[in-house]
Amino acid sequence: MFNFALTKEVGVNESMVWIGAALLAAVLVANPVSAQIKIGYVDSQKLTESYKEAQDAQKQLAEINKGWEEEARNMQRELQTKQDELESQALLLSDEKRKEKETDLQNLYLRFQQFQQEKWGPQGDAYKKQAELMKPIIDKMNAAIRKIGTDEKFDYIFDVVGGNIVHVGASQPDLTQKVLEELNKAVGAAAPKTTTK
Repeated sequence: MFNFALTKEVGVNESMVWIGAALLAAVLVANPVSAQIKIGYVDSQKLTESYKEAQDAQKQLAEINKGWEEEARNMQRELQTKQDELESQALLLSDEKRKEKETDLQNLYLRFQQFQQEKWGPQGDAYKKQAELMKPIIDKMNAAIRKIGTDEKFDYIFDVVGGNIVHVGASQPDLTQKVLEELNKAVGAAAPKTTTK
């Protein structure tokens, strides 16, 4: 029902990548001799798929969404039942009673549409819940990327999700695994230690 656009959530959108690429090109053209720029990349989709906290958030979102989908199916069944009743009784009903049932059916249909919009529309509950659950995780991912970038003196780290990078040479380091290890270190440090007897 809804799509996860991680490149936008992680904070790397297409226009920013183009701006970054233009700045990088300007630096290389202006100063080609001393342009020893260290560049790396991550795959935010792999991070999200591999990072336990992100997996847990996705499961939680799926459970919430499943409940909303069940509500929507119930509304659809009610709509179908009322539609069938109206069609089967149309000849037996007075004009006034038929119009009343048609109005009820229209109101139910409008409530169904409103429910769908509230849950899965652009600013719907699914979008808000996803943002609420994923923001702290994305913040952790960004912090881990910044830490690796600082510790290992990378000038730029790009996200390959969403086609922002067309080519990655074999010599360019994929930092996805390092970022995942950094994220998992934090989880391991926060987990309570168990003792064996």
